[in-house]
Amino acid sequence: MAQRVTLRKRQPYNTTSNRRRVVKTPGGKLVVHHLKKVASAPKCGDCGIALAGIPVLRPRQYATLSKRQKSVNRAYGGSVCAPCVKSRITRAFLIEEATIVKRVLKAKAASAKK
Repeated sequence: MAQRVTLRKRQPYNTTSNRRRVVKTPGGKLVVHHLKKVASAPKCGDCGIALAGIPVLRPRQYATLSKRQKSVNRAYGGSVCAPCVKSRITRAFLIEEATIVKRVLKAKAASAKK
């Protein structure tokens, strides 16, 4: 029969915040180690992939990090990935170009009528 272990916390339920692992000590005794929740990486706001250059931590641990470690030195750094920023800039440029072309065509049509 397996050796019994005593829980270190008072909560007996098998919840995500109460995960545990039975570990054998060098003295041959079985003890319970309570495991921390697994952190998930911060995701891009547009496409949802994990952001590069930002550590994977639990939310409270980001408070102890410096600003330099929480973001990337770029526009939308730390909230949107690089390809999405590139596509945003390209889209904004093309929309601006399209409005300029429309304005030029409208002026040309107005001059042709006169």
